[in-house]
Amino acid sequence: MTYTAYGREFHGQGTPTHAGGGILPMIARSHNLIVWERLGPIVRGEDNKDHVLFPRRIRGRYAALHRRWPQVWLAYSDDLCTWREAEMQPLFGPRPEGHWDSKSVGANGVPIETEQGWLLLYHGYDQDHVYRFGACLLDLEEPHRLIRRPRDPLFWPQELWELRGDVPNVVFSCANPVVNGTVYLFYGGGDHVIGLATCRLDDLLDLVTAQ
Repeated sequence: MTYTAYGREFHGQGTPTHAGGGILPMIARSHNLIVWERLGPIVRGEDNKDHVLFPRRIRGRYAALHRRWPQVWLAYSDDLCTWREAEMQPLFGPRPEGHWDSKSVGANGVPIETEQGWLLLYHGYDQDHVYRFGACLLDLEEPHRLIRRPRDPLFWPQELWELRGDVPNVVFSCANPVVNGTVYLFYGGGDHVIGLATCRLDDLLDLVTAQ
């Protein structure tokens, strides 16, 4: 079995990204989760984060999400190494002022495959720079088709350690595995601690499809 993941190469002499450091997201693969082969980035030379690979090929091709600010973009590759600019397209972006995701949006963890579509948890923030989680549904075989995107957020900073920290008013997730029908949402609070939120996958789907 081959495992594929992405990581971040830091540039800027160790400066964290929220303090002005730069990053270069990289794709790597492994057969044992110990030794990794670095394949390369999806894009270079731009402020582009929040890279997420779909957990399976779509119509025989690899697919990934990335954040070309302030939107979520979709990209395809035949070999995980070459991601052609001509095949990249914006998927969705911020909504008008007054919405919780009016300034910027970005993907969170790996899209969850369901009968209704790809369930994507994403983050966004508004003019006050308060981060919140939302969710949307993408078509299974044509993920550029946005099926559902509820108006309201699912999750937002409430605890003291989410409201304060290295960066205040932040909840930010990069992992949402599903185990026995439960979504385990691992997230950062205030950019300085890690939290865990859980919910039933069926309940989450019902919430997304109801709006």
